[in-house]
Amino acid sequence: MSNLVIKVAELPEEFPAIQAIRRAVFQEEQKVAPALEFDGKDQISEHLIAYLDKEAVGTARIRYLDDKTAKIERLAVLSTARGQGIGTKIMEHALQVIANKNIPEVVIHAQEYVKHLYKKLDFVEEGGIFEEASIHHVKMRKKSQLN
Repeated sequence: MSNLVIKVAELPEEFPAIQAIRRAVFQEEQKVAPALEFDGKDQISEHLIAYLDKEAVGTARIRYLDDKTAKIERLAVLSTARGQGIGTKIMEHALQVIANKNIPEVVIHAQEYVKHLYKKLDFVEEGGIFEEASIHHVKMRKKSQLN
């Protein structure tokens, strides 16, 4: 997968591509309401975008909750690019961005069916299953490896 590039998105130029990926994955595939998906927090978040062969195929956003905690949200990979480890690579990149800012803790609300992906990245489950946008999630936390 030498043609994969993951970077912090340049806004507003790359935001339409991010929106298109999130619309396809969350709204079309998972039937999440647009108002829930685009929740007004994009402007206060840092966004990652993944390009495979120069085509935007994945994204995630990082929201800084305070000076000690970041939350990675909206991890999405287009169905045509899944199964290649792109989601894991986006998460690894996000964790590095967060570590570079000396933020010691990362939280996520993982969709239950993909929590194994996050466990491989040393996230630990906290509490029970809950519903968010009518999808089962679990809260997970990780202490980041600071440089």
